[in-house]
Amino acid sequence: MEKRQVRQPHPGQARHRPRDAGCRPQPPLHRPPAPDDPRTVKSLADAARPEDLFHGQWQYNRTSTLDDYKPYLDERWNEGATNAWKLWEEIVPLGYKGSYGIVSAYIRKKRTSPRPVTAQPPAPRLVTRWILSRPESLTEIEQLRLKAVLVNCPELDALAGHVRSFAQMLTERQGERLPQWLDAVRRDDLPSLHTLAAGIDRDRDAVIAGLTLPWSSGVVEGHVNRIKMLKRQMFGRAGFALLWKRVLLAS
Repeated sequence: MEKRQVRQPHPGQARHRPRDAGCRPQPPLHRPPAPDDPRTVKSLADAARPEDLFHGQWQYNRTSTLDDYKPYLDERWNEGATNAWKLWEEIVPLGYKGSYGIVSAYIRKKRTSPRPVTAQPPAPRLVTRWILSRPESLTEIEQLRLKAVLVNCPELDALAGHVRSFAQMLTERQGERLPQWLDAVRRDDLPSLHTLAAGIDRDRDAVIAGLTLPWSSGVVEGHVNRIKMLKRQMFGRAGFALLWKRVLLAS
């Protein structure tokens, strides 16, 4: 008897299952929460504004290639420049790689929206990097965005000034300025810096020496880290005699 061959479907061909009369449609995998669901009630109660309820593809703060240049466009808009084509020509030399349509849509939104349309504030981690970086190492767009943040937050502006002043003392070995820096920090309402200032004040002489003299304890710290590494390599079984030999042989 000849064996009948069963034709296999093509990999790209959809497989159709016979519809059974008693087969019921399967429920969706992701069912949206009901209006009386506790999670929905909590999200509505925690939202400070309607935009906080938008998620996914409707989220208002989706990233765009224009985000880095919106503070510049906002500043030029406040100066009276409302021509989208001219503004697009101005930001292209600054590094903008997007299309004119994105700029035009943003300017049209600023022109037609009943509320002021401005750029979304940058992430805290990004602002921290800008403050801790050398001002000359920031691009023009980064400087504009940081300026916009500091103008709208006086506390952050004062913090940035203290951070850069301390960085100047550290890099230029101006330890004699430390007492004036501590006094300036205490005059501002910055509790986090007050804690740092109190810790520095307890070791003022040592900190001034570290900010002034060319010597450093980095070499000693390096040897300590090397000894700890050798000890960890033996998984806690390193006695003093064996550790002493390894340190001498390694050096």
